[in-house]
Amino acid sequence: MRQAFESRFGARQGIRVFRAPGRVNLIGEHTDYNLGFVLPIALELACLVARAPSTDGMLRVYSEETAEERCWAVEQIAALTPSHDWSDYVAGVARELVRAGYRIEPQALFIRSSVPVGGGLSSSAALLVSSALALLADQSIVRLALAQLCQRAEVEFVGLPCGIMDPYVSIFGREHTALEIDCRSLRHVAVPLPDGIQIVAVNTMVKHALGESAYRQRVEECAAAAAAIGVASLRNANARSLEQCAARMDGVVFRRARHVISENWRVQEFSAASRAGDAAAMGRLLVESHRSLQHQYEVSCEELDFLVDAALAIEGVYGARMTGGGFGGCTVNLMRRGSSENFAAEICKAYHERFGVTPRIYNCRPAAGAGEIS
Repeated sequence: MRQAFESRFGARQGIRVFRAPGRVNLIGEHTDYNLGFVLPIALELACLVARAPSTDGMLRVYSEETAEERCWAVEQIAALTPSHDWSDYVAGVARELVRAGYRIEPQALFIRSSVPVGGGLSSSAALLVSSALALLADQSIVRLALAQLCQRAEVEFVGLPCGIMDPYVSIFGREHTALEIDCRSLRHVAVPLPDGIQIVAVNTMVKHALGESAYRQRVEECAAAAAAIGVASLRNANARSLEQCAARMDGVVFRRARHVISENWRVQEFSAASRAGDAAAMGRLLVESHRSLQHQYEVSCEELDFLVDAALAIEGVYGARMTGGGFGGCTVNLMRRGSSENFAAEICKAYHERFGVTPRIYNCRPAAGAGEIS
């Protein structure tokens, strides 16, 4: 990273490197913006940002992936407006830091990421968090406040009405465990994963254009469901209160609420099964989650459904489901340890025969949260 930085910006003193991981959400999809429960793990896949101070009064940012550079005058950061491209994540978090009273010094940032964009593994949160840490340098910030600030940047500057899960797990992630996050209290508990299991993500290599607009629509539909039930958010609803309001609720809105309410229950059941070492029960819950996302929340797609169905026919697989916002991206697959090599060969063969595309495979090991690489 230091060599890459110097090849772009020239030799500098004080180059430092910061890392923030992507994540895969094991279960609890589209529940975070409804203040519900989620169960993600941080990944070894991560976004790295190298930074060094400058003397030109500018914040300069280079993305290795896009081979593009953006720059802004430091004194104008508080008044930045979106450009509607990758740089909005850096500009947005810089603006939020300034508004929160932090100092942004003139500096250059070099960005390199192994988290696939559009894969449902939270490349955006990894970029937000790693950029924020680089911009902060030696200024201290409470970790929860950092997660909230990054979420605010994505909602208010980038314009995506997302929940807290992605930046939260990128910051608080722990090796060897999942985090059950309560998106209302913003507290979490570590959930140990059973010995003898392996988690593998499979990237469809597609991201349908419907994704962003449909995401916004689902947020609105959940708000409508909460209003019909008479609660502040669907976190405060249960199956009984939903059924009591079914007659005066639009059918689509009812299905959205039924997914969220049942998914919150599945997160807690999955955590209990994981603690008990019951991989079979964990797998069943993954499949139930996918079917709910497929039929009740309607955020799956042909490619995701195919990958889930194909995975369930492979020896050693306990369960599978889509993960992320939907309409493309990845599936997450729970399998017996030692099954991944055969699984990868079979799933790639089946997917290529059906769609003419070879999916990418990621072995997902729970990793530590964000920080500086010394």
